[in-house]
Amino acid sequence: MQAPTDDLGSVMPSASGRSPNVWVLALDRRIGGALESLVAALIVAEIVILFMGVVSRYFLQTPLVWSDEVAALLFLWLVSLGAAVAFRRGEHMRMTALVAKASPRVRAFLDTVAITAALAFLLLNLWPAYEYAMEEAAVTTPALDISAAWRAAALPVGLGLMALMSLLRMFKTADWRLAASAAGAVVAVGLLLWALQPLLPGLGKLNLVIFFVGVTAVTVLIGVPIAVSFGLATFGFLALTTTLPVGVIVGRMDEGMSHIILLSVPLFVFLGLLIEATGMARAMVAFLASLLGHVRGGLSYVLIGAMYLVSGISGSKVADMAAVAPVLFPEMRQRGAKPGDLVALLATSGAQTETIPPSLVLITIGSVTGVSIAALFTGGMLPGVVMGLALCAVVGWRYRREDLSQVRRATGRQIGQALLVALPAIALPFVIRAAVVHGVATATEVSTLGIAYALIAGLLIYRQTQWNRMLPMLVETAALSGAILFIIGTATAMAWSLTQSGFSNSLAATMGALPGGVGMFLFVSVVAFIVLGSVLEGIPAIVLFGPLLFPIARQVGVHEVHYAMVVVLAMGVGLFAPPFGVGYYAACAIGRVDPKDGMKPIVGYVAALLVGLAIVTAVPWISTGFL
Repeated sequence: MQAPTDDLGSVMPSASGRSPNVWVLALDRRIGGALESLVAALIVAEIVILFMGVVSRYFLQTPLVWSDEVAALLFLWLVSLGAAVAFRRGEHMRMTALVAKASPRVRAFLDTVAITAALAFLLLNLWPAYEYAMEEAAVTTPALDISAAWRAAALPVGLGLMALMSLLRMFKTADWRLAASAAGAVVAVGLLLWALQPLLPGLGKLNLVIFFVGVTAVTVLIGVPIAVSFGLATFGFLALTTTLPVGVIVGRMDEGMSHIILLSVPLFVFLGLLIEATGMARAMVAFLASLLGHVRGGLSYVLIGAMYLVSGISGSKVADMAAVAPVLFPEMRQRGAKPGDLVALLATSGAQTETIPPSLVLITIGSVTGVSIAALFTGGMLPGVVMGLALCAVVGWRYRREDLSQVRRATGRQIGQALLVALPAIALPFVIRAAVVHGVATATEVSTLGIAYALIAGLLIYRQTQWNRMLPMLVETAALSGAILFIIGTATAMAWSLTQSGFSNSLAATMGALPGGVGMFLFVSVVAFIVLGSVLEGIPAIVLFGPLLFPIARQVGVHEVHYAMVVVLAMGVGLFAPPFGVGYYAACAIGRVDPKDGMKPIVGYVAALLVGLAIVTAVPWISTGFL
């Protein structure tokens, strides 16, 4: 899965080679610019409101009773409009591995089909979203005493803007013949399924395979955005095989996207961008390099340690890799490290740190399963250490003969100076964790403390804050968050449909009846989540299967925090292991390395991760010992 990198705010030729109409470009710029300014303002408003809530409750002892309600109201608007920005920028998560191998003509057709399929899903749900907002008008919010329609209106407005952005994108990237053929293909498939509708109810549980495996797999593989693939499969299943109203999809999307816990997603994404922009990440890496740069494989150890520390701040693996790689890779190349080995270690260190708080996957697990996020944050530290030590063992073996004759060892004074500079940055992960554990702020609010801390440190200590980057960072945060949370919304609707179909009961019975007890259940879970991680990524996989499997884990006697660490690490291995893991290709893009160069070196690192995963799975204390 990867998001295209073209920014549709710029002039792009269509598939036929002609430039888009001037009016299309003008409309796109005007609407896109207004949307980007609005989502940036919404993120700033969320930061200010939540920070005020923490200060008033904890320090002034006068809680703001309205802060959570306002934050929740603005959050749904942020998600809906952020998803529209992501549609405009072409940044919704897609599986493009197969599409990229097609000829240019076929690739252009499939890209247009993906846009058309997204447009169809959005238009099909636009009226149900309007009806949902009207139904919410009868509800009055407790603190503000206003109609809940002010919040719910974000859904029809957001879906309408997403549809408009998809339409403008089609006008800008495809000529009318290509657009007509793609629309014809989408309509033909829809009509075929509709014609088969009388036969489908009689197929029973086979419909689950047809829609949730077949339709989802086909649409994902041809490059349709993952969120749309989930939504189309769910819409087709409800419309063609049940008597349930399709409007429930919108309600389930609202439930999945607007959970207040998930407000931490955009805030931690912004925090990750902020620590890179303020120079905090560079200071941490420089200190670690002064400690270990003179030993064999020293900079590789620094990379592993830096990923561990940075993960404790940003919560986003892409942000982690983007912060660390540009600092370390040039020096590592000068010392003779091969590009393939560099990107292999970068990717696997991303998998190693999947459980380091504030991991977005851990936050998602807490939101969909009810497991304490504070417990997940506490339990995630030591498993990351075990995985890191496994990687260090491979580094030690591979670099045992490294030539360090030209490398100078840092003096004690240089190390002390680097520590002094890095200390405020190194302290940030511990400040975040302490604030949650000691009740200063919730897992949602604590990111605002981190943002305030990073801004102050950037202004007073590192003095590298570039204010002209703030607006692009806010827009990037909104687009990425909208893309992630739109997936969670449609995946929540799919998980609800699976539950209503009886699939969850069947899955529980099957998993509960596995021979071998706890050991076999964990083994099957590890294999399943490695596969899921390679094709779905962590968040959608957790939203789909977390509510189904975590209750089973409790029934068979597996501690929920231990189980969370096992499945998150397993998904991390799948996510960052080639040939299917998208995280590997993200690491290659960040490191500017050809993916084929890392295929061989990564084998040893992935083997080390599997050994570390086996240890974490077999020893529950690693995950639960500090709870």
